[in-house]
Amino acid sequence: MIDPFGRLVDYLRISVTDRCDFRCVYCMSEDMTFLPKKELLTIEELERVSASFISLGVKKLRFTGGEPLVRKNIMKLFNSLTPYLESGQLNEMTLTTNGSQLGKYAQQLADAGMRRINVSLDTLNKDKFAAITRWGQLDQVLEGLQAAKKAGLHVKINTVALRGVNDDELHTLVSWCGDEGFDITFIEVMPMGDIGNEDRVDQYLPLTEVRSILGEHWTLNEIDYKTGGPARYVEVKETGGKIGFITPMTHNFCESCNRVRMTCTGTLYLCLGKDDAADLRTPLRSSDGNEPLEQAIFEAISRKPKGHDFIIDRDADPSVARHMSVTGG
Repeated sequence: MIDPFGRLVDYLRISVTDRCDFRCVYCMSEDMTFLPKKELLTIEELERVSASFISLGVKKLRFTGGEPLVRKNIMKLFNSLTPYLESGQLNEMTLTTNGSQLGKYAQQLADAGMRRINVSLDTLNKDKFAAITRWGQLDQVLEGLQAAKKAGLHVKINTVALRGVNDDELHTLVSWCGDEGFDITFIEVMPMGDIGNEDRVDQYLPLTEVRSILGEHWTLNEIDYKTGGPARYVEVKETGGKIGFITPMTHNFCESCNRVRMTCTGTLYLCLGKDDAADLRTPLRSSDGNEPLEQAIFEAISRKPKGHDFIIDRDADPSVARHMSVTGG
């Protein structure tokens, strides 16, 4: 699939649920109203959409949420896709999780063919973790990370840089990841959705500043390493680990965008920072054959925009009204 700007689209991110067992302050409000379950695609429909995208050339699937591992019968979906990995039609199936359910699922994920996962973790301080996630327990996540290591999963930590919250832990996080054998990616706050009383202007910490701080303590060597996503990586000489930087605000990554995102309701978003979308649920449910679905996918790709225009300003509304948990990261 080729978009209007000549970019090959071979990466699909699928949100399997908008529900989460955390309420992270930069992601959603504490008093969230979630979608009625009847609006969500069934596990069988998610299997069918995934298979259609694979047949059209998608080589990488990432499952997100909300928290994907709170979705009932989620392993049925992952196990249904294992044969595509074994045949080589799919290069990678992976997951972004908050880590709360890894103690239960890590070995099952590895058995389904996952080789690496991303775990969202913004602090190693229990009190801060409770404040950031509102509902989360740090010990549960750390135990899940050990279960992932035991299962042989390669772990990348995703950390949202938050001014006045975790900017004093940057060196600690890099050191800890080095000791544990994890890579880490820092991410800028994005203006998506109403997050209640929190203020993104106060939260926002540009990664140019993060990199400068890290450079005072660590030797950061540029490397040509990519995982198919938007991060730009450096290697830490002292630990041998990698640090990624995802910069939708200070240096957007649109020129090389190879991704589209589908929500748990079957809405396909062509850009994280734009509202233009395509309804895949209707063609999916209108026919037992996949032709209407595939036509809808091709039509959508033909409208993929050149890029987003995120702005964080005290007087500005969120760039898009939907929450990150709806779009699926």
